[in-house]
Amino acid sequence: MSAMEQWRQQIEEWVRQQPIEQLYVAVAVLVFTLTFFGLFRILRRSKSKTVLLAGLSGSGKTVLFYQLRDGSPHLGAVTSMEPNDGTFVLHFELEKKGKLNPVRLVDVPGHSQLRPKLDEFLLHAAGVIFVVDSLEFLPNCRAAAEYLYDILTKMTVVKQRIPILILCNKADKVTAHSKEFIRKQLEKEIDKLRASRSVISTADLASEYKLGVPGEAFNFSHCRNMVTVAEASGLTGEISQVEQFIRELVKP
Repeated sequence: MSAMEQWRQQIEEWVRQQPIEQLYVAVAVLVFTLTFFGLFRILRRSKSKTVLLAGLSGSGKTVLFYQLRDGSPHLGAVTSMEPNDGTFVLHFELEKKGKLNPVRLVDVPGHSQLRPKLDEFLLHAAGVIFVVDSLEFLPNCRAAAEYLYDILTKMTVVKQRIPILILCNKADKVTAHSKEFIRKQLEKEIDKLRASRSVISTADLASEYKLGVPGEAFNFSHCRNMVTVAEASGLTGEISQVEQFIRELVKP
């Protein structure tokens, strides 16, 4: 008799000696363990392919959407009142050989009454591109900071550590503000918002995360999720930093 057969017989004898209830429990535990690890591996593989374009109305989100999809700004497009939602291979990659991973890009309307639509998509988002108009930044600085504050303090964003790219659009214009200036002004405004929002009741803040470090001026490096700043021009197609951000989140 071979060693393998002896080992098999010993296992069978041991199994016959065990109470039937104990065997049922052991099988149930084994099935549960295998199912758990199987689902865990599936969930790890199924990473989100959704990237959101958010920002105030007129910041250039829809132009960026068309540039990324078609390589054209589609001049004449009106301000979106419904999300532009599409899944496609980024235009700059169309001539590349091999299989490419498509991206789901959602252009969320910037009108204040339509912003709640953002919450519907955040649950499944791999990242957010927050678009700022570099030309008309100063008149809209407070409004942009408030919208960005609302995004940064959402528990979904914090818990999932959703990366955010603050994109200073229309950077090709001579009178456009630099990304460094825009970053500093947004940080100052958000710091003011931290102070003013702190007096709101705790019930109103149940779904929000408190930004920053107590006793220190706010800086984007204080956020739990990654926040970066870049420049682009949707009109001229200078969007390489946007494409890089997306591809770091959704691998080709």
